Amino acid sequence: MKLIMAVIKPFKLDDVRDALTSIGIDGLTATEVKGFGRQKGHTEIYRGAEYAISFLPKIKIEIAVKDDLAEQVVETIMITAKTGQIGDGKIFVYDLNNVVRIRTGETDADAL
Repeated sequence: MKLIMAVIKPFKLDDVRDALTSIGIDGLTATEVKGFGRQKGHTEIYRGAEYAISFLPKIKIEIAVKDDLAEQVVETIMITAKTGQIGDGKIFVYDLNNVVRIRTGETDADAL
């Protein structure tokens, strides 16, 4: 099993969710986060004053999948979340050792 974590631009969340649903992904977790990478933030002007925004808003999505779906999920996120601009995000893939569905006690792949 794999845990796929992707950090994407907020306006891409609905597109990514729809694309993942179309390939059979039943659920994911999305969290509003802030961060910076090569963008290093940016400056904005508010009421005539310029100020720096060091952390940019992003969405972190997490999806637990069976090993055979991991590559397809990564590819789907890459294609759907890409704008071609700096700040498109990153995808991380982790090995997932154990999963337990709290309600039923099912474990591992059965719990996904």
